[in-house]
Amino acid sequence: MDTLINNYDTLERLIYDEDIRIKEIDIHQDIDMLLIILNTGAVLQEKLSTYPRLQNASVESLKKYKLIGKEVGIHWPDLDEDLSLKGFLRQNKMNS
Repeated sequence: MDTLINNYDTLERLIYDEDIRIKEIDIHQDIDMLLIILNTGAVLQEKLSTYPRLQNASVESLKKYKLIGKEVGIHWPDLDEDLSLKGFLRQNKMNS
């Protein structure tokens, strides 16, 4: 028995059991929008202003992101910012 699997919460189980991954992101500073495009075709949206480091960043820095953790996280090396798919799903669930 793998104890790590038993320690996953509901969102983590959903992400890993359904193999949900971040495919890409699209940033629109002019309308305060971060779009998270998933491999399932779903699109999550967040306000850039929710994340001060992203809100105050240059377009060039925002474009320099890397998908991390088997595509379940986003890292902006220039901004020292990391965001997770789990956090996006939790936030979108609270807003719906």
